[in-house]
Amino acid sequence: MSKPVDRALAAGNRQRLADYQASHFLWHVAGGVATVTLNRPERKNPLTFDSYAELRDLFGRLKYASDVHAVVIAGAGGNFCSGGDVHEIIGPLVDLPVPELLRFTRMTGDLVKAMRACPQPIVAAVDGVCAGAGAILAMASDLRLGTARAKTAFLFNRVGLAGCDMGACALLPRLIGQGRASELLYTGRTLGGEEAERWGFFNRLVAPEALLDEAQALARGLAAGPAFANGITKTMLHQEWSMGIDQAIEAEAQAQAICMLTQDFKRAYEAFVAREKPAFRGD
Repeated sequence: MSKPVDRALAAGNRQRLADYQASHFLWHVAGGVATVTLNRPERKNPLTFDSYAELRDLFGRLKYASDVHAVVIAGAGGNFCSGGDVHEIIGPLVDLPVPELLRFTRMTGDLVKAMRACPQPIVAAVDGVCAGAGAILAMASDLRLGTARAKTAFLFNRVGLAGCDMGACALLPRLIGQGRASELLYTGRTLGGEEAERWGFFNRLVAPEALLDEAQALARGLAAGPAFANGITKTMLHQEWSMGIDQAIEAEAQAQAICMLTQDFKRAYEAFVAREKPAFRGD
């Protein structure tokens, strides 16, 4: 039996986010799974300065969430995300001075950092248009379910910008390989759903009408697993990119030893002995 957490420690490090009221997208929590739905379907769900900032802050808070163990990010109306809003972001950026431009690009990068730093696995449900910053949101997720009609494009060079946006030059080659990432980032061409699955960008394809249900079912399976250990797995997957093999093996030895101290590890053993399925609690 795990000991109760000190109230002061819990107050600072444990938050319930089920009642969070989102201002610039939809937010719903059920069964340990939070669903973020980008909800501007009439414009194919573009991002704005406000939605970037709110997403950054919300993913930052997820490291303290006690009631969220997996996240789904999706778009409304048959499209994932068309990127930064042309009128509300691209237009204003043209006239900004360098310090303000850097403030913006750091904010967008901080969203990716927050997605990678939160312990919950993130499942992207990608249908239709997935372009620019939308492609980055999918890329920054841990798992990606797509549809055959999904159209993913890293469009930055099409608007006169470098492909090195929001970590794309670091993350994308690790997902699909250096040569394929280079092709997408240099050309800005669209990656169709079936090709994206072959390349490993999508974990698998599902029918459009089943996409959200499949993504949430996947997330529920993850949420029902050992949440603390899953968070360690995500941390190590991220940190080991910059490690040598020997350093990675030692880091994993330390991480696994910590996981062996959890009640979930004990529960799994006891369930195995009893020939039952373990009921993980994340502690």
